[in-house]
Amino acid sequence: MDFPIFHLDFMGDRLLIAIIAVLHVLINHGLAVGFIPLVTWLEYIGYKKGGQSEITNTSWDKLAYHLMTVAFIITTTIGAMTGVGIWFASSLVNPASIGSLIRVFYGAWFVEWMVFVTEVVLILIYYLSWKKSLKSIKAKAKHIKLGASLSIFSWVTMSIIVSILGFMMDTGSWVENKTFVSGFANPIYLPQLAFRTPLAALMGGSIALFLCLLFTKKNTEIRQDASRAIAKWMLIATPFTAVAAFWYHSRIPHLMIGNLPVAVGTMDFQLWYDLLVKFIWGALGSVLIVAGFTYFKPQIKLPKVLYIVPVIGMLGFAGIFERIREFIRKPYVIGNYMYSNTLRKEDYPLYKRDGLLAHAVFSPVKEVTEANKLVAGEQVFLLACSRCHTTNGINSVVEKFENMYSIKNGEPLNPDLMKNYIAHIENARYFMPPFPGNEKELGALVEYIKHIQAQRVPSEGVQERGIASVQ
Repeated sequence: MDFPIFHLDFMGDRLLIAIIAVLHVLINHGLAVGFIPLVTWLEYIGYKKGGQSEITNTSWDKLAYHLMTVAFIITTTIGAMTGVGIWFASSLVNPASIGSLIRVFYGAWFVEWMVFVTEVVLILIYYLSWKKSLKSIKAKAKHIKLGASLSIFSWVTMSIIVSILGFMMDTGSWVENKTFVSGFANPIYLPQLAFRTPLAALMGGSIALFLCLLFTKKNTEIRQDASRAIAKWMLIATPFTAVAAFWYHSRIPHLMIGNLPVAVGTMDFQLWYDLLVKFIWGALGSVLIVAGFTYFKPQIKLPKVLYIVPVIGMLGFAGIFERIREFIRKPYVIGNYMYSNTLRKEDYPLYKRDGLLAHAVFSPVKEVTEANKLVAGEQVFLLACSRCHTTNGINSVVEKFENMYSIKNGEPLNPDLMKNYIAHIENARYFMPPFPGNEKELGALVEYIKHIQAQRVPSEGVQERGIASVQ
């Protein structure tokens, strides 16, 4: 309520965050947390194979270096930009929720920032000092230890962030006692960390196995041996991923489980839920098949195109998982504390009594009159609806009502039906927060939705219209 409303009406605010966040998670898990430890292990295998006469096995070391080159370029460019982009987008779209998380996890985020800076320094040193490590056995041994340290710091960064992600799903006893420990040690934390760790290893292994075919020549010893080593890594990680997935699922609050079909397929495709769940298990199955043949039957040469299937499957798996995690916590953005419209649950009685606009610092109107009804309605829409909905863009509020009431050919919406529905919306759509305003503001919102249905005009955020003077 203390921030002007940023709004992208053509695509929706949540889609902006989703695109950046999912891309960052795929890079962070696939090419940092799960990939770098594998590269370090491959470098270590080459070091052990070097024997007394060589510093390292050249073929293994070159392969590990080529793999690390891919990880280094992507993580320090797209990965870094999307990491900063999450903060930037969240601060624009959900300043109240990100502000609350900073206050609760200030110490944890400070530690995470220090760990992340250390991680960045380590990845620069690890990659840029690779060729210098070939000068002596001692230098190579130190370089491998550097890679192991980088792997640990990458995992610690994730382990801190996972606590915050778990807190957003289930705050546990924090709502009652408001302590850092209760927030950090939330019920979802350990199950989600146990799931993400082997999932990252699987993602990294799938990518490495495919890249191994690109960086090695056909029918060479290094291709067969390195592929089997990577396949072994994947086979070990797979059962841990499956078991942790069941543990994680068992700790999700019961009310959130009811959101799963909609979370996976959206309202339009929730009937595809079973098919999409099968896709998730199919991704794990593709890993087992490709890794199994590579490890146990190396003499059978699978077509190279098949090795891209686990990569696509695991990236899709992780993307669907992020989609589910973001959606199932609705109607909250922070479980049992702040609704997805960024209004705190405990403040709702105040909004019902005084009206939502009365407490909106940057609203140009503070109460609804006949003269300002459309302006007030738009402000109510921006405050209560715009975090998830647009006017006529993606996830359009107009389209939702037209589909709900089978409106066609420009037929106007029925205001009485809309009022009654919005007033009790949490009963019809349990993943949506209750309407926060008073009766007049409800009427203004309905009039505004009817207006944008007729005029098809977009709603502008503060970045377009500026901050209007209070009337």
